[in-house]
Amino acid sequence: MPITGNSISTKILTAFALLLFCIASVVELKAQITTDSLAKTLIVDTVSFVPDTLVRNSNDSLVTDSLQLTTSEELKSKVHYTADDSIKFDIEGERVYLYGNAKVNYEDIQMDAAYIEVDWTTRKLFARGVVDSTGNESGLPIFKQGADMFTAKTVIYNFDTKKGKITQVNTKQGDGFILGQTIKKIDERNYFIRNGAYTTCDLPHPHYSISAKKLKVVQNNKVVTGPAYLVIEDVPMPLAIPFGFFPTRKSRSAGILLPAYGESGRLGFYFKDGGYYFGIGDVVDFAITTDIYTLGSWAVKLNSNYANRYRYNGNVSVSYSEIKTSEKELPDYNLSKDFFIRWNHRQDSKARPSSVFSANVNAGSSSYYQNNLSSASNYLTNTFQSSVAWSKSWPGKPYAFTSSLSHSQNTITKDVSLSLPNTNFSVNRLYPFKRRVAVGTEKWFEKIGISYQNNFQNSIQTKDSLLFKEGSADQFRYGMSHSIPVSTSFKILKHFTLSPSISYNEKWYTKTIRKNYDAANDSIITDTISAFRASRDFLFSASMNTRVYGMLQFRKGKIAALRHVMSPTISYGYRPDYSDPSYKYYKEYQTDAEGNVAQYSIFETGIFGGAPSGKYGVIGFNLDNNLEMKTRSVTDTSVNFKKIKIFESLAAGVSYNTAVDSFNWSNININGRTILFDRVNINLSASFDPYALDESGSRINTSELEKNNRLARLVSSSFAVSFALNNNTKKKTPGTGPSKKTSPEEDLVIPYNLSINYNLSYSVPEYLIRK
Repeated sequence: MPITGNSISTKILTAFALLLFCIASVVELKAQITTDSLAKTLIVDTVSFVPDTLVRNSNDSLVTDSLQLTTSEELKSKVHYTADDSIKFDIEGERVYLYGNAKVNYEDIQMDAAYIEVDWTTRKLFARGVVDSTGNESGLPIFKQGADMFTAKTVIYNFDTKKGKITQVNTKQGDGFILGQTIKKIDERNYFIRNGAYTTCDLPHPHYSISAKKLKVVQNNKVVTGPAYLVIEDVPMPLAIPFGFFPTRKSRSAGILLPAYGESGRLGFYFKDGGYYFGIGDVVDFAITTDIYTLGSWAVKLNSNYANRYRYNGNVSVSYSEIKTSEKELPDYNLSKDFFIRWNHRQDSKARPSSVFSANVNAGSSSYYQNNLSSASNYLTNTFQSSVAWSKSWPGKPYAFTSSLSHSQNTITKDVSLSLPNTNFSVNRLYPFKRRVAVGTEKWFEKIGISYQNNFQNSIQTKDSLLFKEGSADQFRYGMSHSIPVSTSFKILKHFTLSPSISYNEKWYTKTIRKNYDAANDSIITDTISAFRASRDFLFSASMNTRVYGMLQFRKGKIAALRHVMSPTISYGYRPDYSDPSYKYYKEYQTDAEGNVAQYSIFETGIFGGAPSGKYGVIGFNLDNNLEMKTRSVTDTSVNFKKIKIFESLAAGVSYNTAVDSFNWSNININGRTILFDRVNINLSASFDPYALDESGSRINTSELEKNNRLARLVSSSFAVSFALNNNTKKKTPGTGPSKKTSPEEDLVIPYNLSINYNLSYSVPEYLIRK
């Protein structure tokens, strides 16, 4: 092929360009390679570099993914580099230099520092901080391995041996902190420290510490020191120990609980509270301990604590003992088998706001703390109480449910009261006739509200020795009650408010009683009848009230006006007589041999009782008064008014029972209260009887007005005054408040609180009544 001038020149130019590229490549590979991008990442899985793998992209940034190994030895894992400022490579020296927020990750190890240098020849890493122009050091190395982390001034670490040397270290182990001048890491778990200190103060320069020249740290296990001494505020104290041992284990452990020993004159020599502890986990632990006495008595105790952060926590303790006193052959020999249970459970209020469970149980044998060695407070306690409760509500719903257990025990009388379970289901007030979409004025029937309450109770009162005996279950009293109140309130005749209501109650029982007279033994026999019976009753009531305002104004003088408000109320309540034979709730029985009879309720032993006896039809009258005065004070520029309460309330009330044939009127009760000078509270009350007395002082069905020409006679009265005075004014601070200068006397404020109460009660003596 002929060679033309153009082809020759083209080849010459190509060869020249290739020569320049080769020279530039050689120079570049022998020199240090510097990249200045803001964020660089390099992943290396070898310990030496091959230039052929270095490639630059169009933006001249380093994008090498990996560097191939040319020797026979390799690291087990990849090494990840990042740096915010720059990364420099020394190809001949096989070194890497990272500047600015440098990070190196290898397996579970992470190193952060302002400057990191990696030497792949020795496979060592060196890290330190940098000093700025003001002399402050920043970017100190932070070494992380697993859950452990410490800061230091310099760090040297070998990737092969996983050993290192660190200066001026600060790390946390368990609940304490370790500081050291020089630390050597010999493997993944063990460190040796020279001129170190152990402290629980979390400051970089602690206020106190236990210092030693030599320390050994076993990661997440313990800290062991040689001769050590206490240092407070950098001052060595004359308190030293030959060696130190500080556990730093984060996980729970198990171990033997050493007992306490002593002597009891009644039980002999003893080993007390010795046993074994089980660290089951982070949520619960368990311990079993025993008490052993040389005269044959013993006790075993099981204790457990549990906690789930932000949800619940508590503890349980169960104890059982057999205490022997004296010898079997002697008459004062006694063997007591006692037990005691304690349980406390608390739920975090934010864990489940709509479902709350709590428990506080203290129950056991009445003689447990008297027979077993215990604290003085437990020995002297004669009452134990327990309660367990669970409540549930439904957000956005009108109903709620509560279930509880209660227990009360007296160690002196041996009485036990137990209620389980007690339940309550309630429905808040509902308006069943209210329109979903209100149009126009609200109708009177739309204000009718109804609610519901359901209660179940099951309780027993007995002696503690009989609680778990055969037949004790028959002594439980239980029943269920239902209550449905219906009420409303509306205006009539524009100015009057009418509030009618009706309450329906029903009680369910599976047992009733029947009483009979036993003539042979002249006694009353009460039989229990097992059959379902229900007691039903209702109460109707209505009230009407209004307000009457009166104003008396004065044009001249200090008194500007008098304002009087009267609030009259009339009410009526009705309930039938449920002792009437037609209801079959009450029966009669013979009380003695002479044939006298009495009435009883078949629900007499019911836990909620039965329907009430006696007809009820009461009309009530009440008048409440409020009297205020307005005063005026005239100045050159304005007229100021001030309200003063003369009587905040002055009420009088009386009722008339239409269902009885005598003593229809109740006592007239008067109550009043007011406040004087905004500091003095005055309360007074009095009761007047409208019926007269006979010569013997007995109340008769004759009015005082008819017999003694007066409305009523005073029965009792009371008068109470309370006075409160305080001055908690804060001391004035210069530069605050008005610019007016104050004298030293005005700056001196002595805060004080003064309260005085005076009560006086009076009842008419009997001899004055007779007189």
